This record gives sequence, structure tokens and C-alpha cells, in this order.
Amino acid sequence: MSTVLVSLSSFGAAEVGRHGQLWYAQLAKSAGADSVEVRGEMLRDAATELPALAGLASVYSSPEGLWAEGGWLDSAALGRGIAAATTLGAKRLKMSIGDFRASSHGSLWGLKVQLSETRIELLIENDQTVSAGSLPALMTFFNAAESAGISLGMTFDMGNWHYVGECPIEAAKALGKRVRYVHCKGVQRLPAKWVAVPLAESAAPWRALFRVLPADVPRAIEYPLTGDDLLAVAREQIAFVRAL
Repeated sequence: MSTVLVSLSSFGAAEVGRHGQLWYAQLAKSAGADSVEVRGEMLRDAATELPALAGLASVYSSPEGLWAEGGWLDSAALGRGIAAATTLGAKRLKMSIGDFRASSHGSLWGLKVQLSETRIELLIENDQTVSAGSLPALMTFFNAAESAGISLGMTFDMGNWHYVGECPIEAAKALGKRVRYVHCKGVQRLPAKWVAVPLAESAAPWRALFRVLPADVPRAIEYPLTGDDLLAVAREQIAFVRAL
């Protein structure tokens, strides 16, 4: 059975803003989650919240990209992510590549140096942008990183491929060996956009995708968890993902 996390964004920005991530982290653990993913964009007061969440999270999700607009390595953003993960006691930091471009290759040495000074594992996520979430962009980045002597794992977000018009199964075939962590997310198409939904309600072939992805990596729920009895809903969904 899989190790199952809950990304705290699954409870909704408004609700998390009302109660705080600690409240929802404790609920997720009570519902049977092995751990949680703390979301940087949902922190109201990082200085007090991160220490309070210490020991509950194994992943910190930074909302910042590794490369800032213009293609320069944002060492400060990476440093903030590493510091937050360290405070949490989380072993993994999740970030997107941001605005990595041809002119960025020379700054990979800076990334290598910064990562050599921490035990936090950086995992690259496919986000919902073509520049940082499409297969060509990610393949270009990973190949460049390998050439610079940097071997990085990946957070594979099942749903985000649809936002950039790509097939998640083809992406899994190309990137599967790098996957260390899976964001479980179903999707449905509305007239103007894709939206995240529970796996069982997804319009995408998620069962086929799981057959391609590594089976022995942690999986995180990153789709809406809502209902009158939120503990029961979370418990049901955690058990569902664990049994896949």
C-alpha cells in the first residue's frame, strides 16, 4: 500500500485561511494520512506557523520558481524554501523551474552549490504553465541539469498536464524514472478551463496513468476535500488513494 499525504491546499484557500494549516494538518493525520504537504502560499504568519507545524509535514511546497522572470537563478527563493522545509522538519522541498531558459544554463552551477549545502531534497514539479509545466520545457531543464552534474527528482502532478494541453501518460513514460512523489489530481473540463476534481470523478484515464508511474513513491491528495463531515471525507479519500 502507498504512503499517502494530503496537500493542505485540498481543503480550499478560504477554509485554510479561516482555520490555519495546523488545524487541517491535524485533521489529515486524524483521518489516517501519513503526513502532509505544507503550502507556502497559504501561510499567514510563517514565523509562527512553520514551527507549530514541525513534525507533521514531510514536504514543503514553495510558490516561488527556481528561476525568476528574465532567466536568472533566484537563489533567495531557493534559500527561503530550504529554510522553511528545515523548520518544518520536512525532507523535501517542491518547486517549479520558473523562467528557466537558454540563457539560464550558466547559472546551474549556482544551484548545484546551493543544493550541496543542504540535506533537503529538491523535487521539481510540472506546473500549469507551458514554460515550466510542459514536457519539452522539463526535458530541456532535466537534461541541462544532468549535464551540469545535478540529478533531480520530480513531483509528478497528474492533472497539470491537461492545463498545458499534454498527455500525462506520455509525460510519465518520458519522465517516470525521475518521479519521487505524485500529486493525485483528477480533472474535468469546464467551458473555459480545467478544474481539479477527485480521482473517481476525473475525465482523465488516471488508472492507466498509475500503471505507468512508479508504484513505490508517496502519493499526495491534491484535489478538493469538502463536505459536512470533513474528517469522514478525508478518511475515505486517504483510504481510496492508499489502496490504489
